Amino acid sequence: MGAGERGGAARVGRSAVRIAAHLACAVPLAWLTYELLAGHIRGDWVKEITHRTGFWGLTLITLSLAITPLRRIFGWNPLQPYRRALGLWGFAYIATHFLIYVVLDKQVPFDPAYAWGEVVKDVAKRPYITVGVTGFLMLIPLAATSTKGWIRRLGKRWTALHALAYLIALAGVVHFSWSVKADQFRPTVFASVLVLLLGTRLVPRAALERLRSRLELRRERHAATPRVTPAET
Repeated sequence: MGAGERGGAARVGRSAVRIAAHLACAVPLAWLTYELLAGHIRGDWVKEITHRTGFWGLTLITLSLAITPLRRIFGWNPLQPYRRALGLWGFAYIATHFLIYVVLDKQVPFDPAYAWGEVVKDVAKRPYITVGVTGFLMLIPLAATSTKGWIRRLGKRWTALHALAYLIALAGVVHFSWSVKADQFRPTVFASVLVLLLGTRLVPRAALERLRSRLELRRERHAATPRVTPAET
């Protein structure tokens, strides 16, 4: 196989992986839609789909934040192109989460004047909604400036703007924690992961490079170690 053929095969492979990644991100929403249409979600179904879309939105945003630390520590550079996709899918789930709240919970389309007034009251009086809406509003400019064109236009300001992703994730964790009240297991897991990710950002880049070099050296030594088969013993 020539170099051109190998390059073409590699591009096809990368495209297939990207498509698979997008499909994987869409699975929770597709499954939720199926369960809803099939009548499998009973009881307070609006509350259930609100919680599920919020959970998956926060999950995908957290995964997008994990890409850079994984790349710096373990050298998993092929993951880098998926950071934007994960972030945009996270935004899509959070936007759906918000739309469910205003459309199905507050019934905004059916009585806009009254319903929007109720939304404003909720934002003003309920801290978990205040934090959640604040995080969603901060997420909008990040999603809008995620294209290559905006990256070129903003330059270094793009990096500063998208550093808000950590604050948005923190707002999401607080919103999640305050909304579920009693069951704090999943919010605690999210908070722990976020603290870990923030901690890696505070570690000097040189220290992370040394750690990655050590891990690579250990993998190389392990790969070079001859394996003894049962027949040889």
